[in-house]
Order: sequence, then structure tokens, then C-alpha cells
Amino acid sequence: MNAQLETGLTAITVIAVSYLIGSIPFGLLIGKLKGKDIRKEGSGNIGATNVTRVVGKGWGKLCFALDFLKGALPVLIVSYLTPKALFPFLTDLTPAAWQEFYMNQLHDPLAVLPSLAAFATVSGHIWPIYLKFKGGKGVSTAAGAILALNPLALIGAALVWVITFFTSRYVSLASILAACSMPLFVIGLTIFTKNRASFPEIILFFLLAVLTVLKHSSNIKRLRDGTENRFEKKCKK
Repeated sequence: MNAQLETGLTAITVIAVSYLIGSIPFGLLIGKLKGKDIRKEGSGNIGATNVTRVVGKGWGKLCFALDFLKGALPVLIVSYLTPKALFPFLTDLTPAAWQEFYMNQLHDPLAVLPSLAAFATVSGHIWPIYLKFKGGKGVSTAAGAILALNPLALIGAALVWVITFFTSRYVSLASILAACSMPLFVIGLTIFTKNRASFPEIILFFLLAVLTVLKHSSNIKRLRDGTENRFEKKCKK
């Protein structure tokens, strides 16, 4: 088989499988298990925050964990099957090594596969085929995918999320600021540390930040108007 055709078919397979995994609506399934349709209660979102409000704190944690795992697993599997040389997180931080790393990224089409898997699984959560393309906001799933791609960047964004949430009690604001900080952390880590991100990863992080802002457009409007709901400390069990 022609090498380019084989690579193309591999990319299509990665995208399709990752998208289908991302489309699994764990929040809706948990709600159904408890006799509720969470799309008709609370915010109507199928994510962990609304599951917590509608079904209970423990079930919300379970939903977060499942959405997180469905983001991480496709990326981990694809990264494992991709040559390790494409991801030299601990190579020498010299101009020659840097140039060689990025030249490999430009010439090896397999380098894009983990980022494709990440974007596809997040897209699956946001636009799930099982729910007529009406899903959640993808924050938990994106976090799982990012952990598999660049753990240090996720740690930085997680700190932004925690600080913002506990000072404001706005989940939406915390998610938006964490997502927007992600590309900055990735670029900073790439420049100043040995944790170098590939070109596809850098592009992915910018795309995920844009998606997060777009999916939270109604929240942004409510934040401006002062009508956004704060997350209550006490949740129904």
C-alpha cells in the first residue's frame, strides 16, 4: 500500500475511533441510571458540574472521572503506538537538538496523530453523534487529553482553575481562564524547559482555548451581566 495512503487511512481511523469514544455521554447515562434526564434539569448540560447539581456530588465526581478518562485513553494509546522518538521531552535543550526535533515534526506525518486523537475526542464530547451533536462543553475531556499530551501544562492550567474557582466560585470563569492559560504554559515550557511541545500540540492548545471560549459564550454574557450562578458549597446527595 502507498505510504501516504496508509498514513491517511491511519489518521482517519484515529479520528473516527477517538471521536466515537469522546461521544459517549457519561453524564446522560449517569442521570438515566438515577431516573433523571439531566438535559432537562439544572443547566441542561451533560457535564460533571450539572451532574453534581442534579444527581449528587459523588455522581458528579464519577462523571468527571469518566469524561477525563475518555479524553486521556485515545491519546495515550496513539502515543504508545507512535515512535517514542517523536516525543523527546527530556532531550538536550540545545539549538541543534531543538532544530532536529522540529524538523522531525515537519517531516514525519505520524507526529500529528496524538493531537488529532485529542481534538477528535474533545469534539466527540462537544458534538456527540449519539445525541444529535448536542453535547457538553468538553472541559473534563480536554483535561484528560491534555494530561496525556503534556502533563506539566495541565498542572499549570489546573492551578489557574483552582485559584479562580475558590476565589470566585464560578466554574465557567475558572474553566475559561484555565483553557486560555494553556497555550501560554505550553509555549513557556517549550522555550524555557526540556518539556518541548510539537507543532501539532501547540496548534491543538490554541484550538481548545478557542473552543472553550465559544462554548462558554452564554456564561461570559451572564458573567458580564452579573447573573451567572455560583457553584454552591453544599450539593444535593
